Amino acid sequence: MENFEKDLLADMVIAPYLQKATALRGVKRYVGGNQFRHAFATLAILIDYHYVDIVLLKASVIHDLIEDVKCTSYDEIRAIDKDGQKVLELVLEVTRRKPESKEEFLKRILNEGSPMAKVLKCADRISNLTDLHPDIFEKEYIKNTIAETKKWVVPMAEEVNKNMLFELLDLIKRRENNLKFSTMIWPMKRKD
Repeated sequence: MENFEKDLLADMVIAPYLQKATALRGVKRYVGGNQFRHAFATLAILIDYHYVDIVLLKASVIHDLIEDVKCTSYDEIRAIDKDGQKVLELVLEVTRRKPESKEEFLKRILNEGSPMAKVLKCADRISNLTDLHPDIFEKEYIKNTIAETKKWVVPMAEEVNKNMLFELLDLIKRRENNLKFSTMIWPMKRKD
């Protein structure tokens, strides 16, 4: 982190958002752990890419809250601090709406999402792909996740951050290689 980035973040108050995100502790992930840790991973990815926008970082820690914790109150998010309304708007951009299919959801972000929504979705998907392993997920689920990433998230990254694009493409390649490797049958020699 550069000094100017540290200085921009020095006065950021994120604790109330972290407290709100603790509701995600009860939401398990297939890879183990919980959505609370995934939120931190998404925040870390954004900081790793030198994002210091306060609204973006606050939204990253609660980006799955509305989808995963059904009793989440919009008014409580708005009231957290002076950024609450903007944070809520960004979170809602990356929240799948009730009637939307996964494809419609990703298409909406690609075609109508703000640049910050696309950056947040890219960081979220980097975290998800990092956790996508063939010993945990079904082969078809991995193939579908890779396909939707190529179709919808890669174009987002092309628009907003070439370095995120390179990481997404690398993760896709590695996950495809993992699939190939995991389906190989290695001949075993008998020791008689």
